[in-house]
Amino acid sequence: MGSLSEEVRLKPDTTYPKPAKVVSGFSRTGAAWVQGWKRVAGAPAIAAGVFALTFVLAVPLALTMRGMLEAHLGRSLAADQAADGVNYDWWQEFTAQASGIGSTFVPSIIGAGATLDNISSLLDGQKEIVPVVSALALYLAAWTFVAGGILDRYARQRRTRAHGFFAASGVYFFRFLRVAVIAGIFYWWMFDFVRYWLFVEWYPDLTQDIAVERTAFAIRVAMYALFGALLVFGNMVFDYTKVRMVVEDRRSAFGALMAALRFIVRNPGRTSGLYALNSVVFVAVFALWSVVAPGAGGAGASIWLVFVAGQVYLLARLLLKLHFLASQTALFQGSLAHAAYTAAPEPVWPDSPAAETIVGQK
Repeated sequence: MGSLSEEVRLKPDTTYPKPAKVVSGFSRTGAAWVQGWKRVAGAPAIAAGVFALTFVLAVPLALTMRGMLEAHLGRSLAADQAADGVNYDWWQEFTAQASGIGSTFVPSIIGAGATLDNISSLLDGQKEIVPVVSALALYLAAWTFVAGGILDRYARQRRTRAHGFFAASGVYFFRFLRVAVIAGIFYWWMFDFVRYWLFVEWYPDLTQDIAVERTAFAIRVAMYALFGALLVFGNMVFDYTKVRMVVEDRRSAFGALMAALRFIVRNPGRTSGLYALNSVVFVAVFALWSVVAPGAGGAGASIWLVFVAGQVYLLARLLLKLHFLASQTALFQGSLAHAAYTAAPEPVWPDSPAAETIVGQK
């Protein structure tokens, strides 16, 4: 197979679709992007389940915030004013005395400001509130569990039903945990060391003799770009690590990581092009949201309008996240002609993903 014979340890599975026609260059990137949307659309239960999971995990934080707001407002006049519309004087008073998750209840959470605020906090390395960190850790753990089932479903391009989905999720959970540990070390190094070198040590040294503010701003933007590019590269490596684990049934986190790195280095245009294409779609969705996002509404139907609009935007972002995984899986399978191979776990009845096929035939 020449350069395509990177790994020959795969096991054939006739339940996989036949390999697609080989294309090259940007055509393969575009084909993977389109194929990603087809795979997401072909598994609506995945999108619905991820949306429900996100909603359920957010409920405890929402109830906690509701209790704090109710306790602060009580039966005061400010409560009546807050019910009729936004009372910024009370809002600032509440934020000034709030602690924990209550301190996150700031005007920037309205509309598109929330996304910008999150990006700013990420790049500046701001510390998160403990309850938010706990909820985020739970969310990441849940994603780590379902990611194996999601990738397995997108790689197979056929129904796996609940039996196969959760069996694959269970098999890959501990493998993905090892990847998460490596990823955690990488992100810790990025935010505790690289960010410090760029913005605390190098930036002051580079700008101390600069009198033009535009130049200093350009240098800071360049450092943000460099920092962001390193984060993106790391994210790509960890994404393809999981893809190779699932498609090739790899057990070694380090081996899959090295294989993912080799794939990205050998296909820089395709992998970075696909990531850029997905990122452009995300920016377009965010730009649209920033235009149509409703502000803080009043009472009655306007509150529900704001809620529904926010949920639609959340669903769009989740679909984009799923498309990242699906399109990267499609690109990898198409690039190495792995579309006709399976990465199924060892068939141990009744936990094998193949069990649902037998169940479906009964």
